[in-house]
Amino acid sequence: MSQQNIQPLNKNIHGKIKIKQQSNFAHIKGQHLAPVVVHEFSRAGSEFPVCFVKNSDSGSFQPVALFGVKPGENAYTETERWEGTYVPAVVTHFPLALVADGKEEDKFMVVIATENEVVNEEDGAALFDDNGDETEFLARRKEALGKYLEHTHMTKMFTEVLVEKDLLVQQNLEITVKEEKIQINGLYLVDEKKLNELSDEDYLDLRKRGLIGPIYAHLNSMHQINRLVTKKAALS
Repeated sequence: MSQQNIQPLNKNIHGKIKIKQQSNFAHIKGQHLAPVVVHEFSRAGSEFPVCFVKNSDSGSFQPVALFGVKPGENAYTETERWEGTYVPAVVTHFPLALVADGKEEDKFMVVIATENEVVNEEDGAALFDDNGDETEFLARRKEALGKYLEHTHMTKMFTEVLVEKDLLVQQNLEITVKEEKIQINGLYLVDEKKLNELSDEDYLDLRKRGLIGPIYAHLNSMHQINRLVTKKAALS
């Protein structure tokens, strides 16, 4: 969450809180990418380039959807409405999130970012009713957060398999927008040549795990770079 004042959700503190429906997801206005889980690759890949970035501290990889060709630019939040047909799940969960409790490794708690335009006490869907009980809206949001957490674990396993089989390679892209050359660095893609050179045993292992579909959804999604170039040109 990029917004400040993130607090553990508490009915005594947030009993009157309401969440307004978001139209253009302004909280990611200056964000050129966002995490996606492997279950989203097919839908997200029909809209955005889906690639991988590397955490310089941990060395781990995270699949992301690209919203812009430069850091700080998001081609999908330039108007009052989201300029696309699909919104990654992590974006729609805002201002709520699940985070590790800290005391117990396997326990998670719901937190809320309170300082933003969608959280208020007048307009939107309530989190708690007059008795302090969770509303159906909050129950649905918590269920979605729990499912997303499961998906992040599966995604972590997916990326670890790609690393284990040495399939991820760094790719620096150069695009041209109205005669301006722009470098997109630090992206990792599955090397299709290495994929095709896998032994029958390794390829079958990927297929049995259900990973071939997401891999090709990722590879095919890189054609969406052209969509970003078009959007960038329209905004320039």
